Amino acid sequence: MLTIDALKEYGANVEEGLTRCMNNEAFYFRLIKMAAEDAGFGRLKDAVDSGDLEAGFEAAHGLKGVLGNLALTPVYTPVSEMTELFRAKKEADYASYLAQVQEQLDRLKALID
Repeated sequence: MLTIDALKEYGANVEEGLTRCMNNEAFYFRLIKMAAEDAGFGRLKDAVDSGDLEAGFEAAHGLKGVLGNLALTPVYTPVSEMTELFRAKKEADYASYLAQVQEQLDRLKALID
């Protein structure tokens, strides 16, 4: 169940996220649920699978903004790292970053269900 305590245990900076949501807990929770289903995760996977650095940057950059605003640190951190690698057009092991993203996203979704 999605609760403030569960999000804190997950590693989210709940105070920061709530502040950005005008301390409206219901609104914060609704945005978290929407973020967990963001189509950008699918676009990010597709870009990594195809080796498309530009599409990877676009997907990661969009997710970074959403996740950062909600202070969902565990999934934000690997997405942020990917964003900077994509921005620099560096060849990297994006699949391992993607695995981290998926692991943290799965943990977040388990809180929501």
